Amino acid sequence: MKRIVIKVGSHVLTEDGAIAKARMLALVQLIAELKAHKYDVILVSSGAVAAGFTLLPLDRGSVANKQALAAIGQPLLLKMYQEKFAKFGLLCSQVLLSADVFDSAKHIQHAKVAIDTLLKNGVIPIINENDTVSIEELVFGDNDRLSAHVAHYFDAQLLIILSDIDAYYDKDPNRYDDAKRRAVVSEISEEELNAEHTPNNEFATGGIVTKLQAADFLMQHGREMFLTSGFDLSDVKSFLVDKKHKGGTLFKA
Repeated sequence: MKRIVIKVGSHVLTEDGAIAKARMLALVQLIAELKAHKYDVILVSSGAVAAGFTLLPLDRGSVANKQALAAIGQPLLLKMYQEKFAKFGLLCSQVLLSADVFDSAKHIQHAKVAIDTLLKNGVIPIINENDTVSIEELVFGDNDRLSAHVAHYFDAQLLIILSDIDAYYDKDPNRYDDAKRRAVVSEISEEELNAEHTPNNEFATGGIVTKLQAADFLMQHGREMFLTSGFDLSDVKSFLVDKKHKGGTLFKA
């Protein structure tokens, strides 16, 4: 079995203030296909705040409101995943983590035992940071760095980030027509790691910088990250199933 972590961001999972159900179904179908190819898949999913907003449209400018929306939206998000995974005869589970879990070897081990047991029984763990109590993640992280820690501490060799960004470019492709995709990145500069955060939609809190920080963390620990589109899953399917690197960026030390 090959263990991987897939992280899906808010911009991929939401559209017009609601959960993008067709994209969620495509993601679930991809995971079912990967399981058929003997992959163990851990899913790190954003979207709780967006799901909560569909039921109670609070102003998201307030951290307290975001915490409330996450509390409302998390069970709704899981219910939607459960219904879609059931179409493929698969069980999924919810694992809520707070950042301080990774500060304690004992807590890491407890969490890993739970993840290992779920995977051993064919269950897909769906991990999210406990947004109701995790202030910093709501403001800065959008699960990019969380997913990197999940990959490292729970023994996955590869993190897949499905994003509205289809790869890492030598310059901003939204501003420069001559921007070129970087297929493989083996080193990230301090300047890149410390650039200004640039989230792309109302529910996102990260941007390319948090993805680079996640990639840097994994490369320092001898692991890899693949950044690719969450809107068109053909590149990630090609990479994982056909072993062909057509699009996206592989971060590998």
